[in-house]
Amino acid sequence: MNKDPLDLDSRREQRHLLVENKVSFQGPDSELSIYDTYRAASRVGLGADQLLFCGMVTGKKVMHSVHDGLEKDQVFLPHESYVMSPGEFVEIDFPEANEAQPTTCLTIEISKERIETVSEKMRDITQLGMLQHDWQYQPHIVHTHHTAATQQLLEKLVSLFTHNHPDKEMMVDLGVSELVIRLLREQGREQLLEYCRQSPDATGISSAINYLTEYSALPLDIDALCRLACMSRSKLYIEFKKQLGCSPSEYLQQQRLKNAAKLLQAGNKVSEVCYHTGFNDLSHFSRRFSRFFGQSPTQYRNHFLASNTIK
Repeated sequence: MNKDPLDLDSRREQRHLLVENKVSFQGPDSELSIYDTYRAASRVGLGADQLLFCGMVTGKKVMHSVHDGLEKDQVFLPHESYVMSPGEFVEIDFPEANEAQPTTCLTIEISKERIETVSEKMRDITQLGMLQHDWQYQPHIVHTHHTAATQQLLEKLVSLFTHNHPDKEMMVDLGVSELVIRLLREQGREQLLEYCRQSPDATGISSAINYLTEYSALPLDIDALCRLACMSRSKLYIEFKKQLGCSPSEYLQQQRLKNAAKLLQAGNKVSEVCYHTGFNDLSHFSRRFSRFFGQSPTQYRNHFLASNTIK
C-alpha cells in the first residue's frame, strides 16, 4: 500500500536523520524532494544546480541571500514560493522546528533545458501588452505568495511524482511545464506592474492598473476606471484579463491583501489593518486573508513578530 508522501507520521517512521529528513522522487527533467526539519537550526546551506522551485508546507523558514554584496533576509511561510536560479546559494534558519511540529517544505528541481523550451513556446504565442518582453527566465531569486491555483498544482504534482500511474511521466511532464509557465507569468506580471508604476500615462490600461495599485483602499468605481482608461466596460475587463489574468475587482482584492500582509509584518493590529486597506468587515477580511495566505491574519502577524526576535 502506498503511503501519502505528505503524511508526516509515515515519513517520521522511516526517517534516519534527527535534524532533517529528505525524501526524493525522479521525474522527466525534474526531481521532487520533501524535507522535514525536526530541530531548530540556523544557517543551513542550500544550493541549486538547476532551477529550484521551493514551496512551504508547514512551519517557517528565514532565508538569507546576498544581492549586490548586501545580505537580504526573508521570512518564508506556507502558501509561499521561493524560486532559486541555477548557481544560487542561500542559508536557512528553522526557528520553530521541533519533534512535535517539524518544518516541512518541498522542492522541485527543473532542468535548464525545460525552462528554455517553455520560454521559446511563450515567445511564439504570447505577448505582454505594451512591454517588449521575451519570456526568458531572469536569473534571480524570486520570493512570492502563490495563488490557490498554484497551490493545487503543487499538491497535484506531489501526487503524480509519488504514485504509480500508467501515464505518470507524461502527466508529470505537463504539470512541470505548467509550473514553469506560472513562474514566467508571475515574472512578466511583476515587470508589467513596474512599467505601469514608472509610466502610468503610457496607455489607458497602464493608467487603470496604476490607479488601482496606488488607491487600492478606495471603493472600486468601474465607471470612473473606464473613463480613466478611455475604454468601455467590456474592453476594460478584456484588457485586465489579458494583461493580469484577472478582473479589476480581483486585482483590487489581491492588492488589498498584499498591502495588509505588509502592515501585519510591521506589527500593526489586525483590526487597524482591516479598515486601513479598504475592508469594511473584520470577519470578511479574516476569511479572505486566510484563503489567500493559508493562515489567519493573527497567525501571519505572529509569525513575523516572532521572527524579529530571533537573532
